[in-house]
Amino acid sequence: MEIRPLSDSYAVSPQITAEDIPAIAGAGFSVVICNRPDGEVADPLRAPALKTAAEAAGLRFVNNPVVPGGLTMENVALQRAAIDAAGEAGERVFAYCASGNRSSIVWALANAGRQPTDALIDAGAQYGYQTAQFRDLIDRLAAE
Repeated sequence: MEIRPLSDSYAVSPQITAEDIPAIAGAGFSVVICNRPDGEVADPLRAPALKTAAEAAGLRFVNNPVVPGGLTMENVALQRAAIDAAGEAGERVFAYCASGNRSSIVWALANAGRQPTDALIDAGAQYGYQTAQFRDLIDRLAAE
């Protein structure tokens, strides 16, 4: 597992396993967000198994699957709500998907208007994530 911080309070990673949960908790994260649909992975890596492991370690788990090519505004709203709830509690969020790309994109969209667009794009781009292709959408969401 590789923890890739996008901000002081939010990091992403490629797919995790239940064995990674203690390290996530040990790194100071309180919330785990799954952005990977269960249909992409085998049973031990699906959200229910990881939710059980996360909750056993005292972490909150949010299942917000982002289908490749099918990101919705509901995904963005749920990610924003989880990020905001963690922020209000002074907690850090760890999100994962297959590579971390979807978790970085939905984070950037959830933070549209809260940070400059270039900063949101650059945060993911440092890890090779494809956030730049969402520049127009980030700008539109920021204007709302």
